[in-house]
Amino acid sequence: MARVRRRVFVLVWAVCVGALAFVWLFPLLWAFATSLRPPGQLGSQIASLWVHHPTLGNFREAWSDAPFLRLYYNTAVVVFGILAVQLVTITLAAYAFARREFWGRDVLFRLFLLQLMVAPSALILPNFVTLRTLGLLNTRLGIMIPYFASALGMFLLRQAFRSVPRDLEDAAAIDGCNSLQTIWNVFVPLARPTLVAFSIVSIVYHYNEFLWPLIITDTERARTVTVGLASFTQSAESGAQWNLIAGGTVIVILPLLVVFVLFQRRFVESFMFSGLKG
Repeated sequence: MARVRRRVFVLVWAVCVGALAFVWLFPLLWAFATSLRPPGQLGSQIASLWVHHPTLGNFREAWSDAPFLRLYYNTAVVVFGILAVQLVTITLAAYAFARREFWGRDVLFRLFLLQLMVAPSALILPNFVTLRTLGLLNTRLGIMIPYFASALGMFLLRQAFRSVPRDLEDAAAIDGCNSLQTIWNVFVPLARPTLVAFSIVSIVYHYNEFLWPLIITDTERARTVTVGLASFTQSAESGAQWNLIAGGTVIVILPLLVVFVLFQRRFVESFMFSGLKG
């Protein structure tokens, strides 16, 4: 009897999880289906996931109507530029807070963590005024500067550095390593899962960031894919061209989906080893 109840519980649990997964996946599946739908099927069949006579013409038209190549380039520069600077700043800060003794260390660490309690939207106005004063509006550097430091990354890496045995640091000092060499040869290799996990979070967040790039840019010279997609969507909505909107959406989200499919096992392992639950 207990075995039967266990099987029923597992079955009900699987059905509930499957239903929630379908609800979560339905908008994505609908976007893919609609992007393949010819314009003649946008009437009563628009809510269906089945596509008769699929076509790739929507992707070609969307690609020609919006400068996606330029948007991809701007996004890559912004996302990986932010990540490169963040990896340096959070590594040095985490090492200082985890291994160095100095006056006010704990108080300063808590002040850094206050950043986690402040919504990024609350800092838009002071950041905008500062960058306007510096003449960095409508530039990729202007989009990047407010994110060069990360309290979350510093906190995660500090926790990883605190778990490194002191003997390894002493051995590096005996071998003649200075602080930077010790960080690079001892701490960074042991904290690689945490660095990978933070890199994933940073890339996904800044790839999807919309409000700040929208406010600071007014031309295609520095716009990212999310802002470019919004502009493209506004023009397509006027003609109710949902197939083109879906095609442009798929073009924007496809890179992240491909990267996740190719490296999903590495992603999950990195989050597990870092202690960060997704």
